[in-house]
Order: sequence, then structure tokens, then C-alpha cells
Amino acid sequence: MKIKLEALQHQTDALTAIDKSFPGMDTMSADPNANYIYANPLIRYRYHDKANIDIKMETGTGKTYVYTRMMYELHQKYGLFKFVIAVPSPSIKEGTRSFITSDYAKQHFNEFYGNTQLQLNVINAGYFSTRSGRRNFPAQLSEFVEATRQNANQIEVLLVNQGMLHSKSMHRDDYDQTLLGGETSPIKAIAATRPVIIIDEPQRFPRGKKFYEDIEEMKPQLIVRFGATFPETTSGRGKNKVTKVDYYRGEPQFNLDAVDSFNQGLVKGIDIDYPDIPEEQANNLYKVKQVKAKKLILAKNGKDYPLNVGENLADVDTGFEGSITYAGGTEKELSNGLALSKGMKLIPGTFAKNYQDEIISQALDCHFKAEKENFLRFNSGVNAPKIKTLSLFFIDSISSFRGENNGKGWLAKHFETILTKKLKKLIDRFGLSVDDREKEYRSFLRATLKSLQSQHQDVYAGYFSEDRGSSEADIQAEVEDILSNKEKLLSFKDKDGNWLTRRFLFSKWTLREGWDNPNVFTIAKLRSSGSEISKIQEVGRGLRLPVDETGHRLNQDEWQSRLAFLVGYDERDFAQKLVSEINDDSPIKLNQEELTDDMIKLIVKAKQKTDPKFDEDQLLHDLDVYNVITRSNKFKDNVDFDGQSMSGYDTLCYLYPELVQETKIAKGKILDKNSKDNTTVKLRKQNWQQLRSLWLQLAKRQMIKFDPSTNQDAESVACNVFNDSDNKIFVLQRPQMVHQEVVTNDNAASVRETQSDYSNEYLTMNYGKFLRILANQTDLPVNLLNNLMIKAIKCLKNNTNYINEKTLSNLIQTFNNQFNERIKTSYNYEPLDFSASTSIYNAKKQEFVDSVPASVLGVYQSESTSDPTYLYDRPPLRYDSADPELKILQRSYGPKISVFGKLPKKAIKIPRFDNGTTTPDFIFKIEHSKKPIYLVVETKAENMRLGDEEIQIIQQKYFDHLKESGVYYRMATSEQEVHDLINKLENGQLN
Repeated sequence: MKIKLEALQHQTDALTAIDKSFPGMDTMSADPNANYIYANPLIRYRYHDKANIDIKMETGTGKTYVYTRMMYELHQKYGLFKFVIAVPSPSIKEGTRSFITSDYAKQHFNEFYGNTQLQLNVINAGYFSTRSGRRNFPAQLSEFVEATRQNANQIEVLLVNQGMLHSKSMHRDDYDQTLLGGETSPIKAIAATRPVIIIDEPQRFPRGKKFYEDIEEMKPQLIVRFGATFPETTSGRGKNKVTKVDYYRGEPQFNLDAVDSFNQGLVKGIDIDYPDIPEEQANNLYKVKQVKAKKLILAKNGKDYPLNVGENLADVDTGFEGSITYAGGTEKELSNGLALSKGMKLIPGTFAKNYQDEIISQALDCHFKAEKENFLRFNSGVNAPKIKTLSLFFIDSISSFRGENNGKGWLAKHFETILTKKLKKLIDRFGLSVDDREKEYRSFLRATLKSLQSQHQDVYAGYFSEDRGSSEADIQAEVEDILSNKEKLLSFKDKDGNWLTRRFLFSKWTLREGWDNPNVFTIAKLRSSGSEISKIQEVGRGLRLPVDETGHRLNQDEWQSRLAFLVGYDERDFAQKLVSEINDDSPIKLNQEELTDDMIKLIVKAKQKTDPKFDEDQLLHDLDVYNVITRSNKFKDNVDFDGQSMSGYDTLCYLYPELVQETKIAKGKILDKNSKDNTTVKLRKQNWQQLRSLWLQLAKRQMIKFDPSTNQDAESVACNVFNDSDNKIFVLQRPQMVHQEVVTNDNAASVRETQSDYSNEYLTMNYGKFLRILANQTDLPVNLLNNLMIKAIKCLKNNTNYINEKTLSNLIQTFNNQFNERIKTSYNYEPLDFSASTSIYNAKKQEFVDSVPASVLGVYQSESTSDPTYLYDRPPLRYDSADPELKILQRSYGPKISVFGKLPKKAIKIPRFDNGTTTPDFIFKIEHSKKPIYLVVETKAENMRLGDEEIQIIQQKYFDHLKESGVYYRMATSEQEVHDLINKLENGQLN
């Protein structure tokens, strides 16, 4: 099979954007060296950012293709012929070299550019070695530098990684030969050619850092950066600290972000799976407290477990299977290759061989599901060309795969055993088929099984960095096939018609960048990589669109399979992190100091959906009319608008809510529980003092006193729950596989999750622990629970498999729900003789606090209010729901409302009968003829949940005893309802 490159529309669009952004040639220069035969002709605006170009393309969308074709285009149109490609790592360099020098790439570009040849010169470590006492330049460097314009059909390209570029060899000037008749330094000789430099993965070349300084030393006339991620710059300090993406011209000249890539079907969709583990096992985790070259300290429940180099983790916990020791050293690794870092969490259960077997088994199920679909393709009544399906396994230890003395490690043996069983089962399934394509697939499976059982199997192979120093011919052949022979991996048969069965690849993170294969449909991580590299980068090895057996690259409508990505339980948040990365790539960052071009474009684009004639001029005109911005687009500090005084930024958000709506869509899809909101809101003390007399009462602690019949109720409920006549509480539990599907819409990505069993074995738990947890969570006597359990198990034919975590959870939840329902009105509040501090009140000093964290008022924010009766100073309003909370905050109230505002979480701490506390959402003080009255409001959506109704009952019961103090409590589902309540109180119509 030969790959056939095709120019995809998004790649053509990127080339068009480059052409439009190219500054053109300097034809008016007086530089006497303008026609220097060894250098590029002069480019207009050379050496300045306004000439440079940024092309943002998501992983897997073909940026290598675009920048390779760009070199042909710039040569054909402008005569530019010397390019330097700078990449971060040797692996990316190898991937780039492999593409540019491939026969299919050369054939493709020859169709567009005739006889033009691209001469690739690659500089590797060791090329500068001294020979016979002389220090000479590598031939590859000399060929690049000293090539001239005379060969009009040749493009010279120098490919170098940043480590090589930064090496002493590139910068020294004591070589025993010269370049260009006088240059003795490689970097200066390159600079003399006035190169165009292409930077791949620009986030690895941030400005102001050493690797970018190497780029600058080559004095590029023009820099074109290609990447999914770009470096960021930070300015200011503290609250004035601003971080923004460092684009040469303020924005990329072409922007294909992650959301667009998935929505447009330019990459494969992604499913994430991981085997779940019992809660007891999941909670048994150890945290890396300290990790040094010679010592590791694990911590659990406040206790430290020190380990020196060579000591076994099984001495800490027997769950660490496989004789895993701490290897230490500069990499700070375990003996299985897992790199450790401070704060990392280790779950012993995920180190078990049978757990990794489950990941392998599930990965093979995903592989064969995709393989059957791709092999048995059927389109418009005929068989469509087949798609070779590959799977990639990332493992943590080469010895587990290669073994000792070229044998097989335990992992390879387990893999063969699991694969053999699945192959035999599949072969039997297709044994009676009469369909020609299914018979052909059975032949492929039988050839796979035969090879797997032979002495020199060819079904799976591995590539590890350690292989580079190996002299074993078989290993070297494997490495060559994986790294360089992409077309062989994608082919079903060799030239003699024999099946090519290799389609399972193993590696140790060496393949996490630079290498990819379009037909990888399954990636399995048998161990966490131990690092925080980009999740998109991790799945990137399998994102590209597949090619069929004819070499044709398919579009999203021509195949159905998605990329299956399997991880362990310790990375169960992988899908959320991946989705967060995708979403973070999309929305713009709002600037509250000035109106940016990004903000203008977003508003105009959103407004044109309803008003096609709306444009940038109309927007700026409107903002000028309302006096929102200065001539330099800075926001004014104070704008009088609609009878209120607010900042220019707040006015913009009020006039054009599309700005906030569009940029919050992606953020609202995924909430980062680890993000910290350090914003504080200052209290208007003069307003809070108007609530002082009420707060002295609210600060008094209350005790819940239950009716005497409560204990009898508890026993009665327990007997009913354990009876389980519907067979919904006592259940059998099997190990679960969690399946997460990454889905995207026009604005953002999200996760859709399902679960299914992956084993016929039952999960159980220790009976003593079962009873202990049950008694603790229900407050029922152990003897009563034991008697009820014995009776229940007898009814279940003495099957003790029902004693498991799910049954335990069902019993606790069902009992508490039924018991709470029975006693939710069977208690009273009794005041105690002491006061307690809350989030808003210091009981010891008997005064209100100065400020509160903004997060206790709400997770969202909107423009501030200038209403003098509001309880807080001017920072943006905080709220938890747009309807009704935000609408309540933004509504104007009459003169009888002396103060109002949102109550912070835990401002009152009303005790709940089912444990915990609750606080209503709003408070209003209403001036009345006799004495002030107070309205306390709990807001909920119209479709209230059962829990919301319970909250209403609890709060109503609590505030009933304050009615004599003029306190009224209500639940409201709309701002109009609140307004009506206030009117009724003002007129004395509310009882």
C-alpha cells in the first residue's frame, strides 16, 4: 500500500492565510548584499514581528504538511530557498524527517511543483566529532550554507532540534575550516544565509529564553510558527498581573483550535475507558510526600513510610505487586519505570498484574471492535476498501516486555495469553460465515494466531529508547518498522500476498511526540506517565484521520470508529482534563481595562446572527455615543448609564451581553474543582449595621430536639428497608468499566459517561467492616443491624456475595431517605445560651466581618450595582443562577427597602435534622410604619428537586419562631415573585 497525500480544505485554508499574511519582497532595498548568492532575497519588514506569522493548528491536523508545502510556495512565488526547521526534540525531528523524505510526500509535492526538489539536511549529535585532530563542519551543514541560488529548482532545508541548536558545537568558532569563505561559527554561517525559520511547537521556544535566543542568533528574516499551543507572557504583579498568549501580531494569522478540529471532523472522536475499583481499594492511597535521589517518603493518614533505594513498596503495602522497588537517581523512578513527583498519589490496587490485564483485555476488545468495522466496511451496496487497524500500548518498564536475555517479560506473556483467547473466540464466530469479506477476515485472524504461536511472532512489536543501543537485529527491525516504515504498518499484505499481521505496538512514552500513525484506533496506558504533559498531546498519537488500503485518507463521513483511549483508575480524571484543555483553547480572554480586537470580533460575530448589517464601525459608534471608551479604546472609569454609574467595562457587558455569554459557554461546561478564587468582597458596614438587632438573634445557636418516638421510628424504618421486597437494595456487584465519550458542540466539549461490567467475578467486602460502616452511617445499634442482616441473607439463599459496597451504599441511602422523610417534621428548635461565629459575623467581638470571599456569594459574576442599599461594595455581583438570582440582584426596589443583598454561604448556619447546616439566599429589610420587618428568601428553580423541598421545610420551621421579631420567610422561583412578596409585606397583606 502507498499513502496518497491529499490537500485537505483546512490545510489549503492555512496556506491561503500564510499567503495573505506574507509581507512581500523588498524590491527597493539599497543593501549592496541584496543579491548575495548564498542567501535568501530580502523580505519586506524583515527582522520585525510585523513580518512574522503564527499558524495555530490542533494536534493531528497536519501542520507538518502545511509548513512543508509552504516552503515550496514561498520558493515558487518569491525565490526563497533557504529554510531552517527548529523542533523541540529528537523524536519530533525524526517524525519530520520521515515525512519530508518519504516517497509519498515527494510524489505529492511533485504534482504541484514540477521538478523542484527539496534537499533536507539534518544535523544530529555526533556530526561534529573531531577526526584526525581536526575539527570540521558536518557535511550537512556545509551543503546547506554553501548552496547557491544558481540551482533554481532546489530548496535547501536545515532540520535541527533545540538541544542540538543550543549545543556548544553550533556556537563555537574554532573550527579548522571556514564556511562562505570566512565564517568559522556554524550559527553565524547560518545567519549569513538570511534564512526563513519555521518553529514547530512554539510553546517550547518562548521569547526571552535560551532556545529562542538561539533562533535570534540565526538572524531570521522571517519566522513562521506552527503549533497547537503558543507561549504566554506575563506582565504586572498581584491584582494587576496579566497573562496573554504571545502572538507576533497579537493574534494568529490562522486559527484552527481544538473545538473546531473536533466539530469539523478533522480528527478522530475520543472515548476514554478505565476499570473502576471498589471504594475501599480506591481510598487506600499513598501520597508522595518527599522524593529524592536516594530516598522516597510515602504518606497515608498522617503516617510516613520512608523507602531507601532498592527497598520494596510491598513492605509498605502488599497491594504493590510485582517486586516494585524505589530506583531513585536523577529521574526519581520506581523500578518499573514510573517517574515520581511530590504530591503524586499511588493506589496499590492499580499496580496489580490482574488490574493491568483488565486494561489489556479491554483495549483488545476496543481494538477488535474497531478492526471488524474497518475490515468489513460496506458502502452503497458494495465492499469498501479495508482499513488496517493499529493499537498502541504505553507501558512503564522495558523489562516487563523484553524480559531478560531476549526472552519475554511477564507483560508480553500476559498479552499473548489474552490475545490468543480473543483470537480463537473471534475465529470461531466467523467460522460458519459464507460472506466473502468475513471469510477474508477469518483468514487474517487465523494468520495472526499462527504468527502469534510461532517462535518468531510478528503480531506485536516494541520500541523503547534503550533499543537504540542494542545490536540485536530483530529488535532493530522492529524499531525501524515502527518509526520509519509507516506504509508497511498500514498494509494488509506483502508483495508476495502474505498477510502482514503486525498491528499491536508497545512503547514507554518515547512515542508521545514526533511519531504518529493515522490508523491507531486504540491507545492504552498501563501506567500513569507520571507527568503533567498535555492530554491532547497524549492522545495525539491517534488523532489523525485514517487511510484505507488504497492509501486514501478518509473524511469523517467515510468511517465510524473513534479513538479508544484506556487509562488506569489513578487517571480517572483524564477525560475532564482533556475536555478542559479543549475548552480552554476556544474562548477569548476578556480584558477589563481596554476593548481588544478579540472582544470586538466576538461581539460583531454574535450580533450578526440577528443583525447581519452590524459591523465594527457600528459597535464603536455606539460605544462612543454612550461614552464607554476613550479614543484609544480604553474603558472609562465612570459611565452614567440608565440612571446608574458604572465602569466602562460593566457598561459594555450590559449593552452587549453576548460578550459574557459567548466566553462563558466553554467555561460553564467544565468546572475545575482545583481552581482557586481569591477575590474578596467588602461589606458596606453601614448597611449591615441596620441588620444588627436581627443578627444578635440569628447568632444564637439552636438545638434540634426530636420527638420521643424517633427511636421507634428508626427501628421500624430499618426493618422495612432490610425486607427489600422489590430486590433493589441487596445487589450483586461486579468490577465496572467506566466509558467516557468526549463530545463537542459549536462552542465546547463535554463528557458523557456510562458504566458496564467487565468481569464475571463478584466483588465482596469483609462482614465486620460492612456492619461497622453501616452502624456509623445510620446511627443504628450493631446488634439490630446484625440480626436484620442474618435474616436478609437467609432470604437470599445464604449468598454472601450480596455483602458488598453497592449493597452497603443502598442500605445507607435508602434508610436515611425513608427515616428523614418520616421525621422531617417531628422536631423543634430550642435556643441555646451562646452565640457562634459565622461567615458574616464574629460572635466574640459581636460585630460583622470586614469582607468575605467572593466565592461564598456565588460562582458567577456580572456587572456591579450602584444601588446604595446593597449590602456590599462595588465589585461585580456574585450569583449562583442567572434566573432568578441575578435578576433579583439587578432589579430596582422602592424606597421602603432600606437594605438588601445576597447572604453568604454559612451566614446563619441553620441546623438540619439530617446533619449539616443551611442558609437562605437573600435578605431584605423593609421600613414599616410601626417597626421594620425582614424578608428572608430561599430561591430555587421552578422544577424543584426533593432535596429543595426539604430545605424549605427546615428553613420555614427555623424562621417560624422569629415571626414575632418581624421576620418572614418564603421560597421563591422568580424575581417577580420576590417583588410581589415585598409589595404584600409593605401593605400588610402577608401573614
